[in-house]
Amino acid sequence: MKKKILFACAALACATLLPVPASAQDAAIRKIIEMGQNDNQVMHQLDILTNRFGGRPIGSDAYENAAEWMKREFERWGLEVHMEEAGTLPVGFNRGPWFGRMLSDNGMILHFATPSYTSGTKGLQRGHVVMEPRNDEEFKKIKGLLKGAWVLVSGTNTGWPIGTLLGDSARAEIKKRNNETLAKNNEARRRAWTTGEKYEPLPYEESPGLYYKEMCEAGALGFIQSSAVPIRALYDRKMMNDPATTFDNLPELPDIKLDEHQFAIIKRMVEERRVFELEFDIRNHFKLGPIKYHNVIASIKGTKYPDEYVIVSGHLDSYDVATGGIDCGTGIGPMMEAARMIALSGAKPKRTILFIAFAGEEFGLLGAQAWVKAHPERLPKIANMFNRDGGPTPPVGIAVPEAMYDDFVKICEPIKRIRPDYPFEVTVAEPRPKPTKMGGTDASVFAIQGVPTIGFTTEDFKGYNFEYGEIWHTERDLYTKNIPEYQEQTATVTAIVALGVANLDKQLSREGLYKEDSQTK
Repeated sequence: MKKKILFACAALACATLLPVPASAQDAAIRKIIEMGQNDNQVMHQLDILTNRFGGRPIGSDAYENAAEWMKREFERWGLEVHMEEAGTLPVGFNRGPWFGRMLSDNGMILHFATPSYTSGTKGLQRGHVVMEPRNDEEFKKIKGLLKGAWVLVSGTNTGWPIGTLLGDSARAEIKKRNNETLAKNNEARRRAWTTGEKYEPLPYEESPGLYYKEMCEAGALGFIQSSAVPIRALYDRKMMNDPATTFDNLPELPDIKLDEHQFAIIKRMVEERRVFELEFDIRNHFKLGPIKYHNVIASIKGTKYPDEYVIVSGHLDSYDVATGGIDCGTGIGPMMEAARMIALSGAKPKRTILFIAFAGEEFGLLGAQAWVKAHPERLPKIANMFNRDGGPTPPVGIAVPEAMYDDFVKICEPIKRIRPDYPFEVTVAEPRPKPTKMGGTDASVFAIQGVPTIGFTTEDFKGYNFEYGEIWHTERDLYTKNIPEYQEQTATVTAIVALGVANLDKQLSREGLYKEDSQTK
């Protein structure tokens, strides 16, 4: 009896590793196409992600809630899933509502934003407006006016807060040069009074927040900088990267990025010495740290090669001045829907498919770095990483090394059955230089290690006038910027291709992927 039980267990173990018949794999592809055409839920995934949770910087309740929701959805579809710790932040941050207005005869509602991990107001605060000083003389002239004032600072917003753009030593050097210029201008002006010669003052160096600490100590309410529209807002990078940061030494004054057109009006009114006030209510809130953040990792285990992998990924975090609808909703939404389609299609891939939502991409590719550090043994066994982080435009092709070409032609053949009006072409790519440092997205962390990170060629071929620069880290990174039919196509194509790579009889060759590989073979 014991022998029979052992034999039965051995037979069952072998059965789980037996290749799934081609007819079953074909049926799974047909099911995926059917779901893609008639039951595509990618926009539902995006709706929940962006409109129910909103913007998702790591360390926020929105990020943690979105991660828990993803975990629950993956489990509902039958995937194995876990949260893998990727790092710790000294404090957390939650953004609430914000509004402001100008109080004058021709008042207006103000259009502005603030970077993440910067201070809000202390309730509703109202005050007059002054221009920031550029030298010691100008500072002394307005020192008494700084208490209860909003300060207009120089420069144009790049998304970063002005309080940490420069260190103390750099500010001291600029002050020194400006004070030297002040002395030269004063001497030239006195000489002009005596001789009657023409006086042309030398320009001062403009540096936003040059007297930042002094203005804070003098009682300023906050700082206002001109911003191009749409307004870009990032986070206080220096503070978050400083090991000395604690809940007790956080920034205390708002850093406001104001619509450049309104900024110009207000600046002109200050120069004309008009009487008016600005009023702001900015509800930026911090959380007591340390705050852990996690990658969300779901998997469908391979039936024949469980220790070989195909990765489908995007980053879960986003900036919160908007809702992360594109960056990286257009990576997470199709990834989740591809996982749902594959799981519900009955597919039994030969290789393990990992669906990874990385944390902290916007803070420096933190989640991807943590995963690579934790799993170095898996890197040589990754067939390809399909990472999406570039907008809502659909796949119209894929360029692969010559050694992969025949495999991808076969894998991609079913794509034309999804929507005949959508183009898709497999082409041969020339070997490219192997990267030596991280780039602008999570895939670069893997590429440095030699992992194939071949992504789809995408195109707004129907002419929906999408412009990535418009939404990139700005207030317009919203659900409404998505293009539903493009996202539906993306999810379906991703499911078919990821499953196809997972079902190859052999691992994809890396020959010709990078230039150094082609030169040595």
